[in-house]
Amino acid sequence: MSREILLLVDALAREKNVNRDVVFGALELALASATKKSFTEDVDVQVAIDRDTGDYQTFRCWRVLPDDASDWINAQMLSVEEAQDREPDAKLDDVIKKQIENVPFGRIGAQTAKQVILQRIRDAEREQILNDFLARGDELVTGTVKRMERGSAIVESGRLEAQLPREYMIPKENLRVGDRVRAWVMKIDRGARGPLLILSRTAPQFIMKLFELEVPEIEEKLLEIKSAARDPGVRAKIAVHNNDRRIDPIGTCVGMRGSRVQAVTQELAGERVDIVLWSADPATFVIGALAPAEVSSILVDEEKHAMDVVVDEENLAIAIGRSGQNVRLASELTGWTINLMSQEESTKKQEEEGGRVKTLFMGSLDVDEDVADILAQEGFSTLEEIAYVPITEMLEIDAFDENTVNQLRSRARNALLVQAIVSEESIAGVQQDMLGLEGMDNQLAGKLAERGIKTRDDLADLAVDELFEITGMEEERAKRLIMTARAHWFADEPAATPVTPPAVAAQPALAQKEAR
Repeated sequence: MSREILLLVDALAREKNVNRDVVFGALELALASATKKSFTEDVDVQVAIDRDTGDYQTFRCWRVLPDDASDWINAQMLSVEEAQDREPDAKLDDVIKKQIENVPFGRIGAQTAKQVILQRIRDAEREQILNDFLARGDELVTGTVKRMERGSAIVESGRLEAQLPREYMIPKENLRVGDRVRAWVMKIDRGARGPLLILSRTAPQFIMKLFELEVPEIEEKLLEIKSAARDPGVRAKIAVHNNDRRIDPIGTCVGMRGSRVQAVTQELAGERVDIVLWSADPATFVIGALAPAEVSSILVDEEKHAMDVVVDEENLAIAIGRSGQNVRLASELTGWTINLMSQEESTKKQEEEGGRVKTLFMGSLDVDEDVADILAQEGFSTLEEIAYVPITEMLEIDAFDENTVNQLRSRARNALLVQAIVSEESIAGVQQDMLGLEGMDNQLAGKLAERGIKTRDDLADLAVDELFEITGMEEERAKRLIMTARAHWFADEPAATPVTPPAVAAQPALAQKEAR
């Protein structure tokens, strides 16, 4: 029988082009499955086959667990005392093995053995094909729709099989069996049926890869697509940057008589593409992203990572776009929250903001309205600016002498110290894993602590609308913070293979004050 096992393993390994260990492992599972059928209880059985001789041994196994273990199974578990009766050195989480009689190989249920072995081999084949594909570094799959499963398309490309779910197809796209299709590799799903590539035709990375195919200058590193945003099947924006000043980035992507951009549009079911010049200056980038609307003025708020963009009445509808499409895509493209407003709305907001700032200064610095008004008019909006900007900058204010400036700076620092003490008291008991999250600060942590939210997992359990109700923060920021808090839940999952656009460069410090 030992020789028969070795011959079987060698034959299957050659036929299926998989490692012999994979076949041995499948055969061990088949033998264990057949052995378990001789027991009335749900026992744990392991079979070990000698890779050189083909001889095999069968063991019944028990895991050592505490008596109050929640996942206790009588036929598979032993308490520490029971385990030590068998092996004196046994401890928690050890596995106790007892050799039992082998099931004769010739009498194994043929169907059971065949199913287990072939399934393991199919999984190994799929894994090998997938690894070969990933080793090539490809991020696009071009293949034929082999079949449809619950609205999802199973795409076959050579020996590779991938899934294009319905939600990642371009809306109104009607794929049929036999259609040729191209899509971006979004992630690998390692489910119960083995590893499977999940494709997407709606991701921004897909349009970036399509332009790479159509524009040789991108592959040659003369041109770079920095980011992309899409309303799949309707409209898209891409941001391009030239690494060679002799090249016109927009004209190069458009191509002669629009040939290059039209090829991408046809692949995306008529999706219109706006090509925007990328800029390291966020304000300039946002102005370009809002085209064809003309911007009157722009105010950058570094702290909130947002911009107030003022356009005249004639351009307001163009800047917003149909159903808010233009401003939404511009925001996604640049990574900044864009608040569009008319000149009248901007003036009203500035008056309200000026009133809030003056109230802050009058209360925290113990100054009259005239002094607070001067500070606000000079562009100061926070206590930190008054306390820590270079003293020479404040001395340039005609209405203040050196003594007044020093008093204002001293009062601002004292007020900040008091705030810091109050803040420290408010976050007592908040765990460091939450305080260390990107986007978290003591003031926000204090608000959350008042509601009993003191750990990263507490925050991760919140829905976006719950976090908004507690803190009043913008929905996008709330969403980002919750996803950051949940990141460790997925740390052990296989990483997707997206092309992540580089982050937009930040404005210099005190950009908001300088913009004013």
